[in-house]
Amino acid sequence: MNGLVPESASSDPRRSIRERVFVVGAGIMGSGIAAEAALHGYAVTLEDVTEELAQAGLGRARHALDGAVEHQAISSADREEALRNIDVAIGLRRADSAQIVIEAAPEKLTLKRDLFRELDGAVNPTAILATNTSSLPVTSIAAVLKDPGRAVGLHFFNPVLRMQLVELIPGLTTRPEVVARGRSFAERLGKTVVLSRDTPGFVTTRALAVLLNEAAWMLYEGTATKEDLDAAYKLGFNHPMGPLELADLVGLDTALSILDILWEGFKDPKYRACPLLRSMVEAGHLGRKSGEGFYTYPGRARPDGGPAP
Repeated sequence: MNGLVPESASSDPRRSIRERVFVVGAGIMGSGIAAEAALHGYAVTLEDVTEELAQAGLGRARHALDGAVEHQAISSADREEALRNIDVAIGLRRADSAQIVIEAAPEKLTLKRDLFRELDGAVNPTAILATNTSSLPVTSIAAVLKDPGRAVGLHFFNPVLRMQLVELIPGLTTRPEVVARGRSFAERLGKTVVLSRDTPGFVTTRALAVLLNEAAWMLYEGTATKEDLDAAYKLGFNHPMGPLELADLVGLDTALSILDILWEGFKDPKYRACPLLRSMVEAGHLGRKSGEGFYTYPGRARPDGGPAP
C-alpha cells in the first residue's frame, strides 16, 4: 500500500477533521501538500498568483492522487473525496479562513519574507504560519511578522504522498504550542516527524547537498563516468537513485542555490559548489524540468523552447 495511509481513508477517523489548510504556492511541493492534507480530511485551499497557475497546481494534485490509486495505496473513492476537499484561490484574500497556512514558494529568502509580510495582515490571528523551506533559516523568514512566535518550519519531501518524513524546525522565537500544533498536523497526515535546529539546511538538505556536490566533483575530476557513479551509489549503498539522477530530479538550479546558502551560512569548503554544477545551471541544463541535466529526458521542453534532445 506504499504507506500513504494506514487504512482505507474512507474509514479513517481523521476524515472528521474540518480545519482549513491554506497552501501558498501551487507548484510541485504546494500541490503535493494540498493533496496529502485533502486526503486526510482537511479542507484545503491551494493558492497562486494567477488562475492558470492555481489550476495547474490542482492538476498536479489530481495527478498525484491518480498515482496513489494506480499503486493501490488509496481507493478511487478516496481520490474523489480528496479532490472535493480542494479548492483554489487567486492571491491571499481567502487566507483568513484557515487555521494552518503553509508557504510553499520557491527557495528564495526575499520571496518568502515578502509572502510572510503579506500573510501577516491576511491570516487569522490564531492560525499558525508554516514555511516549507528546505534550507533557509526559519527565524529569518519569520522576522518580518509582528508575532514571529507563530511561525514554524514544516519541510515536506517530494513526492509528498509517498515520502513519510517531515522536518519540524522551530525558529528562535517559535512558541512551544506552535511547535506542538505543527507536529500534530504532520502526524495527522501519517508522517514521521524529526525535529531540527534552525541551522542552514537543517538535517536532510545539509546531508543531501554534500552527497550531490561530491558526486558532481568526482564527475568533474574524471573519477568515474556518470553511469558508474550512479551505479556505485545505488548498488554499494542501496540508494534508490544515484546522486546525479537525484540532482536531475531535484533540479540543478535548486541544488546550486542550496549549496550557496550552506556556503554563506557555514563558510565551510565542503559546501563550495562544483564548477561543473554552476556552469550547467548557467547553460540552462537544470535536469528533468528542462529536459537536460546530467542525463537527457526526451519529450521535456528545453528552456530555449526547443525540444529536448
